[in-house]
Amino acid sequence: MMSIINTKVPEFKVQAYHKNAFKTITHDDLKGKWSIFFFYPADFTFVCPTELGDMADKYETLQRLGCEVYSVSTDTHFVHKAWHDASETIKKIQFPMLADPTGALSKFFGVYIEEEGLAYRGSFVVDPEGRIKIAEIHDNGIGRNSDELVRKIQAAQFVATHQGEVCPAKWQPGEATLKPGLNLVGKI
Repeated sequence: MMSIINTKVPEFKVQAYHKNAFKTITHDDLKGKWSIFFFYPADFTFVCPTELGDMADKYETLQRLGCEVYSVSTDTHFVHKAWHDASETIKKIQFPMLADPTGALSKFFGVYIEEEGLAYRGSFVVDPEGRIKIAEIHDNGIGRNSDELVRKIQAAQFVATHQGEVCPAKWQPGEATLKPGLNLVGKI
């Protein structure tokens, strides 16, 4: 299996439910900003609303970081609206909920489960040039933590703007980074 790290998100056009309206989202919406593609198996399930609610709680923080969130499942935009209307947790969502009923996006990102027509839990961070910088896939019984995703985005943004520096494990903004070089070999 080839990695998709640093590959560009291809051209796409999908329907979405966003702020009480149906909208079309395309690859052009990604240009010039950081983006998160947050894949989940299906609406009206069990772990999914806990993750999406957690992400909704971090949305303001992500917006301050210049990052848009796109939740994605293989449900239609109509189902997204019905779930939004039915669930107090999902009503908190302010980010676009992308519909991927053909599985095209899910297949590109490598999360599509062919025999089920669903997606694995996948989190992908895309830089302002459309390149995938973070890719993480979970089995569907394992929920994610948006705090850790925020930290990873902060690290990706730091590395993107500080050539020659890298962020060590558990790095938080304001903490020391590393400058790889001969003088560090064997000293960490």
